[in-house]
Amino acid sequence: MWPRFVRNTSDRFEARFSLVEVTQSPSLLLQGMVGSQMPIAVSHGEGRVEVRDAAHLAALESKGLVALRYVDNFGKVTETYPANPNGSPNGITSITTESGRVTIMMPHPERVFRTVSNSWHPENWGEDGPWMRIFRNARKQLG
Repeated sequence: MWPRFVRNTSDRFEARFSLVEVTQSPSLLLQGMVGSQMPIAVSHGEGRVEVRDAAHLAALESKGLVALRYVDNFGKVTETYPANPNGSPNGITSITTESGRVTIMMPHPERVFRTVSNSWHPENWGEDGPWMRIFRNARKQLG
């Protein structure tokens, strides 16, 4: 059921901040974050989601296995470069399993879990940025 991650449509290595939205999914890492739109580090040359066919894409969507999507500066899901740095269909950048125990993603939340790692942040973030939640969720699930 997993898609492949293949060369970006830009045919380049992309390294920047992009905006993603956490979607409703069974992902244990992303519990309690649904609807959040947050900046995240992107750093890859092969990040475009490639599915076998339209039925494969429809199955991922209908089973609610898409965990993150790229959104534009208006908060709308996008396939348009540069808001979607790799050209993935439906802005998909993360997939999870039906159990939610395995989640794969191309962006790098581990690079922006501290507030100081972000170029800008609201004053109310404190020391930890919003991506710290996935690490706390992982500890909760494993501990």
